[in-house]
Amino acid sequence: MNTTGRTRRHAYVDESKAKDYLLVSVALDSGSLHRARGTVRSMILPGQSRLHMRKESDRRRRYVLDALSEFTTSTVIVRAPKDGRSDRERRSRCVAGLIRWSVDTGIDEICFELDETLQRQDRQRIVETLHVVRPKAVNHRHERAAIEPLLALPDAIGWAWAKGGDWRRRAGAVTIKDV
Repeated sequence: MNTTGRTRRHAYVDESKAKDYLLVSVALDSGSLHRARGTVRSMILPGQSRLHMRKESDRRRRYVLDALSEFTTSTVIVRAPKDGRSDRERRSRCVAGLIRWSVDTGIDEICFELDETLQRQDRQRIVETLHVVRPKAVNHRHERAAIEPLLALPDAIGWAWAKGGDWRRRAGAVTIKDV
C-alpha cells in the first residue's frame, strides 16, 4: 500500500507487431509481484534466459497462459491499425494512449520491455503525455525481459491475442483501446 492506503498497481508492457501494432499492458497489485515473479521464474526451462511464447510448444503455451492468468488484475491492449503510419508513429500513439489509460486506472508504475532503439522516443512521449494529464505521475522504466520476469505476462497475452481463436480466449478479459 502507499501513503493513501491504496494498493499500488504495477503494469508490465510488451509489443506485438504481427498484424496491428499492439502495446499490451498487464496490471498487477503490488502484493502479488513477488509470488508472480516466482511463478514465472519456475517456468523458465534450463537454457532459457526468459519465458517467451514464440519459442514455446503449444502444450507449454497453454500451461503458461493458465498459470499466469491468476496474477493479472487487468489487461489493456492499445492498438494502432496498419493505416499508412510508420511503426514508430503507431508505437508513439500507443504509448500516449497507454499512459492516459494508466493515469485513469490508477497505475503507479509501468515497466516497458526494453528496445534500445525506441527507449528515447518512448520517454519523450511519456513525459509529454504526463504533462497534459497532470496531476497524476506514473513512474516508468524500460527493462530487459531476462531481468524482469513479469514482462512474460504481456508477451504471453500479446502472443495469444495476435494468434486469435482459442488462444485469444485463453488470454482472458482484455480491454481494447484504439489509437
